[in-house]
Amino acid sequence: MRTLSTDRCTLETLREANAVAMLRVLANPAIDEFENATPPSPQWLAQRYRRLESRGSPDGSQHWLNGVVRLPGEVLAGYVQATVLSSAIAYVAYELNSRHWRQGIGSRAVRAMLDELREHNGVHTFVAVLKAANFRSAALLRSLGFDPGDPAQRALHRDEPDELVMVRPAATDADLSP
Repeated sequence: MRTLSTDRCTLETLREANAVAMLRVLANPAIDEFENATPPSPQWLAQRYRRLESRGSPDGSQHWLNGVVRLPGEVLAGYVQATVLSSAIAYVAYELNSRHWRQGIGSRAVRAMLDELREHNGVHTFVAVLKAANFRSAALLRSLGFDPGDPAQRALHRDEPDELVMVRPAATDADLSP
């Protein structure tokens, strides 16, 4: 993944060396309300990041873009990641520490990833799967032009009954706004 810059943050390639700092970011009870539990240890997270450094699945069917969100002053705020399928569909996910919510950081970081996926990875459709109760994340996605998936998209992408599938074509009017 290339380094991506916005007016609020920079997305840098996630590396094993980010594990200790990212554990501090992810050890945030507000994130745990809707998403995965905090990683159990810096060693566990370092091992996960080491696997992600391969940038793709062993069978070659997926390409992974994983970036840490860095704020001015070298502070890490979270991550944005994408899984690009051979069908040119990309799953997009993100987590930010709650102290960085509602400041435009998440929307700019995700928008930068979407632009990268469209312009340099040939993606034609973005998909986000989130807990249906996660109203903050759903609002961020709506602000970026995502809409709830239709029944076929929900059936294809949803794993759990309490999940919401949001979908966006790669080229929309949302791309034209700052």
